[in-house]
Amino acid sequence: MSIMKRFFGTDGIRGTANMAPMTVEIAQKLGQAAGLHFRRGDHRHCVLLGKDTRLSGYMIESALVSGFLSAGMDVTLVGPLPTPAIALLTRSLRADLGVMISASHNPFGDNGIKLFGPDGFKLSDQDERTIENLMVTDLHADMAHPAQIGRASRLNDAAGRYIESAKSSFPRKLRLDGMKIVIDCANGSAYRVAPTALWELGAEVIRIGCEPNGVNINEQCGSTHPDALCRAVVQHGADIGIALDGDADRVLIADETGCLIDGDQILALIARSWAAEGRLVGNAWWPRLCPTWGLNGFWKKWAWSWSARRSVTAMSSSACGSGG
Repeated sequence: MSIMKRFFGTDGIRGTANMAPMTVEIAQKLGQAAGLHFRRGDHRHCVLLGKDTRLSGYMIESALVSGFLSAGMDVTLVGPLPTPAIALLTRSLRADLGVMISASHNPFGDNGIKLFGPDGFKLSDQDERTIENLMVTDLHADMAHPAQIGRASRLNDAAGRYIESAKSSFPRKLRLDGMKIVIDCANGSAYRVAPTALWELGAEVIRIGCEPNGVNINEQCGSTHPDALCRAVVQHGADIGIALDGDADRVLIADETGCLIDGDQILALIARSWAAEGRLVGNAWWPRLCPTWGLNGFWKKWAWSWSARRSVTAMSSSACGSGG
């Protein structure tokens, strides 16, 4: 039987800003507890900390930083970046922990905290329970000695690193020259990196939802409100439209007529392409929701999924090479 957790939900900690559990006090305690839990070995420990564009992100960021520093961990700040960038950079920079401050597709008044292990994957249930137990414990005696308090610094080329990584995943023999692409970044964390990556690959880029002001994230834009994207595709005669959510870990695609393309169809096309190239591990893919329409030839296994983390775990245990 699973044990109910105090703070963590299916995707980190989330709630209304300045209300439990999304308060300064809890964020600071989380930084201390997670810092202690991942302070392993004698090396200088480091946490990578990113966020989306919510106004409350400044508050939560400062609280987390003070918690991590007091636990003896250095903090590398990267500012607004997509959640996948935090996972990637945590691993590539050999950080002990990665943290993303975001409430994903929720309105600006909400916020959340997602944690990633040194492998770039979200934490296990056991890690979360251990951290929660530490959060409700008096940790004063375990805090760093004055000489071992952490230092905070900013990684100025974090966005550039992620853009180059994203571009490197695009087939080298292909370019986007001559293509017109509408990108809707939901006034969120990808407002700089997504249009830049597409432009550097050669596309003509029409930007919408790329003017964050702290309170307009996901507001009538992005993947939760795709009407603006569909209209823009038709208005500009674009070849394709791409809509992201606030932390850019989900995507919707519209074709040249402004019609949305189902996500399972996109996964099926990717799986078929990878299978043809011999890159589909296990010859299987894992759809996020139970598929019910005409895709039977594209998968070997499927199941309902109630969180992205459990989807990744299921894919790994089933040797599935693609999924969502």
